[in-house]
Amino acid sequence: MLSFVETIKEGGRKGRLIVVVAGIGLLIAVIYQLATRLNLNTAYSVGEIIDSLHGVEVYYNGGVNNVEERNTSEDGYNLGLRYQCVEFVKRYYYERFGHKMPDTFGHAKDFFDLTVQHGNLNTKRGLLQFRNQGNTPPNIGDIVVYSPSLFNPYGHVAIVSMIDIENATLEIIQQNAGPFSPSRERYPLIFMPQGQWYVENNRILGWLRKE
Repeated sequence: MLSFVETIKEGGRKGRLIVVVAGIGLLIAVIYQLATRLNLNTAYSVGEIIDSLHGVEVYYNGGVNNVEERNTSEDGYNLGLRYQCVEFVKRYYYERFGHKMPDTFGHAKDFFDLTVQHGNLNTKRGLLQFRNQGNTPPNIGDIVVYSPSLFNPYGHVAIVSMIDIENATLEIIQQNAGPFSPSRERYPLIFMPQGQWYVENNRILGWLRKE
């Protein structure tokens, strides 16, 4: 059994260790935030067009946490912060469908409302909501919503750009994927025996669609 003095010393060592670990964690967080605001890929400049879908452009944003000014339409609709992922999907729906979301704010993760039943209306976005691994397959033009991750607490959104049923593949187009990441990615699209459709990516919550 430790004596009183030994207990105090042991507590002091543990306290110092906690402080050191917390300091290292804070330093890593600061370095990450700074690094992800920089354009590390000199092949592109922030604001450069790198892709498009149905005439709606995808712009390069450099570091994923780089934030430019807010983009609004001519009639004052809030499209989001240039050139974040949210800004692209809202601009795509506004320019292609004339759609304005009732709730014009929120991070990417906020686009998927976990309280909304599969196939029902997400009233904040004014769009039908379908869950990944539900009985409704994604369509071209749907908004795909990703959950947050360890280094991305805000989530992510993209647009379905291609579906290849024969090869069981789905393609998405995205903005602000990172300085060295492509604007398009493909995932396996699986039709399960129970009649469910599953986009094989464990961060994809589901998709939204104009009614």
